[in-house]
Amino acid sequence: FLEPNIRSTCSVTVFYHIVVDFGGLCSSSYVLLHSSRKTFSNVKVSISAQWTPTLQNGSSSAFSPPETWEDNHLFADEAQATLFLGALDSIFLFSYAVGLYLSGVIGDRVNLRYVLCVGLCGSAVVEFLFGTVTEWLKIYNVYLYCGLWVLNGLLQSAVWPCVVAVMGNWFGKSGRGFIFGLWSACASVGNILGAFLASSVLKYGYEYAFLVTSVVQFAGGIVVFFGLLTSPKETGLGPVETDSDSHRPLMSDEEDEVEVEVYAQRDHTIQQQEELPPQTPQAIGFCQAFCLPGVLPYSLAYACLKLVNYSFFFWLPFYLSSNFGWKEAEADRLSVWYDVGGIIGGTVQGLISDFMGKRSPVLGLSLLFAMGALGGYSHSPNDKVINAVLLAITGFFTGGPSNMISSAISADLGRQDALRGSQEALATVTGIVDGTGSIGAAVGQYLVSLIESKLGWMCVFYFFIVMTGGSIVFISPLIFREVRAIWRDRQASQRQL
Repeated sequence: FLEPNIRSTCSVTVFYHIVVDFGGLCSSSYVLLHSSRKTFSNVKVSISAQWTPTLQNGSSSAFSPPETWEDNHLFADEAQATLFLGALDSIFLFSYAVGLYLSGVIGDRVNLRYVLCVGLCGSAVVEFLFGTVTEWLKIYNVYLYCGLWVLNGLLQSAVWPCVVAVMGNWFGKSGRGFIFGLWSACASVGNILGAFLASSVLKYGYEYAFLVTSVVQFAGGIVVFFGLLTSPKETGLGPVETDSDSHRPLMSDEEDEVEVEVYAQRDHTIQQQEELPPQTPQAIGFCQAFCLPGVLPYSLAYACLKLVNYSFFFWLPFYLSSNFGWKEAEADRLSVWYDVGGIIGGTVQGLISDFMGKRSPVLGLSLLFAMGALGGYSHSPNDKVINAVLLAITGFFTGGPSNMISSAISADLGRQDALRGSQEALATVTGIVDGTGSIGAAVGQYLVSLIESKLGWMCVFYFFIVMTGGSIVFISPLIFREVRAIWRDRQASQRQL
């Protein structure tokens, strides 16, 4: 039986694992952020109609009185409006990428709770100004929209590195693939929530979609500020390490002999560490984090993959509405099947990678299937049921790997052996991986609108397939190394039998 103080320690840890990280504040903060971010993609058709004159679109009367319509438009036709929407996506993601590099470093030096609160509340205010206030006051200005969206990207970038760092503080490496794969579904849950919130109030005007999601997000930021504990240290507990290998490198250039020697000395090293006085972890520098093993290849792979994933995020409702002629609210609801597939994919693939003890082979195989799934979805017929099924399959093989890289693998990279004694790198590494991915996504959003306007949607899907293949190319050295390690382990076990 456990002593009372040990029982208390365990109960506090379990309570925060379940309530704070899974069911509550840490995950809900990113759910709310993604629900508000999804609003913009869900109302693109309405915004495009509002920004073009009456004679150039067929839905104008539903959104603005005819006598004031001509005074409101920004662009001559919907093609120009679509290009500007793509430019706004790129502007947001570029500023988001820059912010990720900065916020990761800040998150390792400032209380994560403060950074999260500023990101959530500040972003909510900006989105309220962008989508609601400008429409209520009939202010239509390209430069104002661009400036607000730059600020929105910078503020939103503060959230993801911090929530991954909080999760990394509460969980060790053991089971991290499954735990983070399940937890990273918070982004997809936010997409689903945002789609349903936007579609439910869209009939009143797109400004009310921004109003609802921004108010909910602001309230969530206040709750996070007063309720979130960012690490076990704030409860009086020591660092949580559920696995003795939690600081082993995810990948190593050393030979097996060195690895065996490390295993042989593990117990001695642990005993030495227990005798040393506790040290305050120091945050590492940005360049030092960028040079950690595995950070660069996974960052480049994520740049290609996030381009594809965020293109679905930003353009899927618009594609369904414009390509198949479905109503905007119906397209919003149908688009959630991509996120459903991503939730299942991230969880299942994370569990498999935990079982194998390797990440990159699972990612590589899933991305190969993703290329086929993208090709299949590009030929989807005008049938909602078939489209939903193909969307879920595409989300499984595309969104699943994206969730793994941005969460479990980022946490692995930020907790490897090179950081022993200097563990304050989780937010920095997460910011680097996600920031590099956002640069790729930012370039991709403008290319999607450009390719679609010049060549059509089929060429857009060919572009997605090429970029998914690029992700495999960047992590191929890691795949070969880990497959070789699996093969050597299997041969060694057979010789022992």
